[in-house]
Amino acid sequence: MSTETADTENETKELKERVTNFLRRNFPQIQMHGGSAAIQHLDAEAGEVSIQLGGACSGCGISPMTIQAIKSRMVKEIAEIETVHADTGMDGGHGHGGSSPSFPGETSDDGGASDEGPQAPF
Repeated sequence: MSTETADTENETKELKERVTNFLRRNFPQIQMHGGSAAIQHLDAEAGEVSIQLGGACSGCGISPMTIQAIKSRMVKEIAEIETVHADTGMDGGHGHGGSSPSFPGETSDDGGASDEGPQAPF
């Protein structure tokens, strides 16, 4: 393997971490309300990322606003990202694939449910 291939893999990994951190930092209410967000596909060369919202986001009335906020803010904050595709899988997209999306390295505990009402997505 060439050093160019290794460099590209490292850059892609670093970009994926930045996208994940962006979602955690800017959209903590996704997790607070029982939702999840995952990178489904990342093409660093094309500057394109696909985000899947799941859990409580599927069927949530404010999911469209959350998706719009993710799309508009990510391209402004992460210079390498030019195009963001995001959905909940409820709009005719691909199936769930048997597992719900989550942030990398995260475990699923259902112990933090809140009775508070929905909050604005930004």
